[in-house]
Amino acid sequence: MKFEAKKTEPIEVDMTPMIDIVFQLIAFFMVIINFEQTQADERVKLPRDVLARPPEHAREDTLTLNIGYQRDENGERTNPDPIMFFMGELISVDAVDEKLEQERLFFKSIQTELSEVTVEIRADAEVPTGIVQELIRKCQDREFQRFALRATQESQ
Repeated sequence: MKFEAKKTEPIEVDMTPMIDIVFQLIAFFMVIINFEQTQADERVKLPRDVLARPPEHAREDTLTLNIGYQRDENGERTNPDPIMFFMGELISVDAVDEKLEQERLFFKSIQTELSEVTVEIRADAEVPTGIVQELIRKCQDREFQRFALRATQESQ
């Protein structure tokens, strides 16, 4: 008995549902991603310390201030003076008063007690301590009372 082979056409898989699922997963993970580091500026090279540790719980009302140096692609300073990286702007440390006042008014407008706002200072490891202390004093003049300094944890 002779069997005739049927001509079969290759089965084509419809990839449209797979692509839809992938894009939905990407959108889902983009929405739930932790946005805690969105105010961090990569140009600031944090100091390393064995005792540094992340906060035990997330802070609700935070004002993040990044102080560092403008650097070239090799990491060398292009300007010897430290600068504030504030919401996409480059501001000299002396001119930070206006921005701090804007932030103070913002927190007042949303009815947040300034005593509840944590000012998180991310200072480059090479920024002199005196400049950080001056920044803290300027914040205190604007009624901010809580402060946190950021560092990178160094393994022991």
